[in-house]
Amino acid sequence: MSVNLEEGLRSGAKALGLSLSDEQFQRLLAYLALIQKWNKVYNLTALRDPSDMLTHHLLDSLTAIAPLSRHAQGQPTRVLDVGSGGGLPGVVLAICMPELSVSCVDTVAKKAAFVQQVAVSLRLPNLRGLHARVESLTDPYQVICSRAFASLPDFVTWSRSALAEGGVWMAMKGKHPQDEITALPANVSVFHVEPLTVPGLDVERCMVWMRPEPT
Repeated sequence: MSVNLEEGLRSGAKALGLSLSDEQFQRLLAYLALIQKWNKVYNLTALRDPSDMLTHHLLDSLTAIAPLSRHAQGQPTRVLDVGSGGGLPGVVLAICMPELSVSCVDTVAKKAAFVQQVAVSLRLPNLRGLHARVESLTDPYQVICSRAFASLPDFVTWSRSALAEGGVWMAMKGKHPQDEITALPANVSVFHVEPLTVPGLDVERCMVWMRPEPT
């Protein structure tokens, strides 16, 4: 893995105010290497250039760490990453926040298998890949997240059965999705939308936090 990728990762993490250990940096870079190695087999991403993968995948996913840390407050938290593909942001969350127990669910068996392989290769006992439709999951998760997965109404409707009592949804989106927010079911409320800045990318990103309304 080239030195400039590590430099880019370290400076990006610093820009995001994250203090990660050397071991966490090495795991993130090893994860990037696994995506590169297996991309052709598993069709994990359309990106081929490692520096693009760094900004568009790793750093983009790292923007979720600070908001999720504020929410979890260091407590053990079960997180479900829906439509995770190659494990973004789920693998990144599992590496950077060992207090989380992260399940990455995808309907494509190869992608779930890849995440499982990452968990073994990087020795991440708090990570697992699930091959399933999210609608079929009933295990309770305190945080259900997605990144560029589906519209907000579809996301909350499909994953509702997996949301724990008192749980929240955390959706990583591009520009502020007002139309999707307006279309949310009446029993789901948005309690926070925070802008996210991806180091090295001049793009609009935001995080939409939602919770069910008490019935």
